[in-house]
Parts: sequence; C-alpha cells; structure tokens
Amino acid sequence: MRLSPVILTVVIASLAYATPPEVAFSRLLPAAPALAAAMWPVLPTVLLGTVCLFLMIGLSLVFPGLGTWWTAAGIVAVTVAAAYGSHVRLQRERTLFQVRLVADAAQQVVLSPIPRRFGSVEIESLYLAAAAEARIGGDFYEVVDTRYGVRLLIGDVRGKGLPAVGAAAAIVNAFREAAYGEADMVAVARRLDASSTRYNASFPPEGSMERFATALLVEIPHGGGRIEILNCGHPPPLLLNRREFRALEPTSPSPLLNLADLIGDHYHVDTFDFAPGDLLLLYTDGIAEARARDGEFFPLAAWMRGQPPTPPHELLAALHRDLLHYSKGRLDDDIAALAVRLREPTGMESG
Repeated sequence: MRLSPVILTVVIASLAYATPPEVAFSRLLPAAPALAAAMWPVLPTVLLGTVCLFLMIGLSLVFPGLGTWWTAAGIVAVTVAAAYGSHVRLQRERTLFQVRLVADAAQQVVLSPIPRRFGSVEIESLYLAAAAEARIGGDFYEVVDTRYGVRLLIGDVRGKGLPAVGAAAAIVNAFREAAYGEADMVAVARRLDASSTRYNASFPPEGSMERFATALLVEIPHGGGRIEILNCGHPPPLLLNRREFRALEPTSPSPLLNLADLIGDHYHVDTFDFAPGDLLLLYTDGIAEARARDGEFFPLAAWMRGQPPTPPHELLAALHRDLLHYSKGRLDDDIAALAVRLREPTGMESG
C-alpha cells in the first residue's frame, strides 16, 4: 500500500511513453502526489511531486505539444495541496494517538489486572475496545477475595467516553470497599447504587437521559458447591457443566444502579449449584450484540453450549477469536467478560 503512489507514477509514465501523444496519459500524473498525501509524510510527498514534474518535462521533450505547462502547473498545484493535506493528517494522527493514550490510562483505572486464581477458583478476564476510534466505554469488572468468599462484579454504564468511565470507576471503587466490609450482597449492591447516585449528582449527564448502569454481583463461597448471584438488569451469566447448559436468569429483578430511588431498592439474591469443573461466563451486552455483516447477532448461547469443558483462559481465547471472526473485526461496542471455573479436588483435576 505504501508503494502505491510510486507504482501509480511508474504506470502513468509508462503509458504516457508507450501510447500516442493524443491519448495524453501524462495528464494523470498529478494523481500520484494526491495519493501520496493519504499515506506519506510531507517531504516524500513533495519529492514525488517533483519527480512527476521532471517526468512531465522529460515526456514533453519526447512528445512535443503535450500541453506541458498546463499539466506541470497542475502537478505543482496538487503537490502543494497534497503536502498541506499530509501535514494536517499527521497532526490529527498525533492528536488521536495522545487521545488513545489518555483513554487507555482511564480504562486501566477501571479494568485493573486480575489474578488468575483465588484458591480453588480459576478466573480469566477479557476486554475488547470497540472499533470506533477512542470511544472508550463504561464496561467494568472486578474480582476480590474476601472472608465471605470470592466476589465478582461485572457491569456496563450507559454511554461512552470519559463520563461513562468515571461512573464505572465510582462503582468499581465502591465495590472494592464494600465487598470486604459487607457480609450481605444486598448491602454491597446498595453501596454501589449510592456511589453511582453520588457520582451522577456531581457530574450530571448531558441531555434528559439518566446515566444508569447494569451490574451483576456473584459470590462463590470458599467451600464451593454453590454461587449466589444478584442481578441488577445485567445479561444473565451462562453456566456450562458436564450435564447441561443454562442461563442463570434471576427469579426476581433487581433495580439498575442509579435507579433505586425511582423504582425502589428491592434486591434479590439467587442461589445456584456450582460444582468443581463447572464453567461460568459473565459478560457485557457488547458480546451478545456483536453483529455480522448481515446484521445477525452473535449466537452466544449456542456458541457456549457447543464449547467443551475447558480452562477459563481457553474459553475466552476461543470467544475472542470467534467474535472477531463473526464481526469481521468490527465491534460496535466495548465488550468485557469473566470466565470462572471451580477446580477439581487435588488428584482429579481435568487441566
């Protein structure tokens, strides 16, 4: 691709030399520096324009009457415009690079590295940014090991950009404190809602729409055998074991974060079996809403049902690969996921 302006120059010059003068392929020479401006720095663009100018002069010596001065003037004018365009493009690329650095730093405040193992619980995380440039989102997750068990949080703030990241950071920071101090998951959820409400009061969203967040709280006792889930309007986690696949739907809905004052703070905790070897997938809606070129959503439930029992890192590696393949590398929303497995007792581990 980077050599295409040179190739175009050679092709035009060759055609101009090999064809009758009246065809006047030489008039296409200004296209080469114009193309160079889209991918080259300023100096190489100017140098290519100069080469095209000398080629035009050389062709005029071989074929008099080509309208040399008009074409030469066109080459000079296009080269000057191309040089300016290249300069502007490079400035924008530098600005975008700095914005991406800031966006990555902001996202790392929310998505801190997670250990792959907490006792007998194996955990792997996945985060993929949307294809839209610098459109960081409010996807978040966190895992902490407390005296009550391993507690997990995953969620998604409505909206994009730094305000959404700030709201996500407020929720995650509240979880990091509440998960250690609160014995009851309902109390943890109320702390998260209070933190989200305070943040939105300090930094109100633009427009009339409320900034709310979905969230999923999971507690895995150290002894295993069960999991407790509190779902605040988030996509249900998927559970895969040797016998069956199921979506762990809540039996009663809990309010989204920052909406408890409007619809009440009635939270409900569901308990499910969670045996050694079971695989649990927590995810944000960007995964289920990833689209193929024809507009079809990624069939996450069917995909999960077809996966073999596998360690969490292998499951998310396959999900990463298949998501990008399904969407042809184009994601319209950020996605986050946590894969969790309870290890088999010593001497019976499956890998």
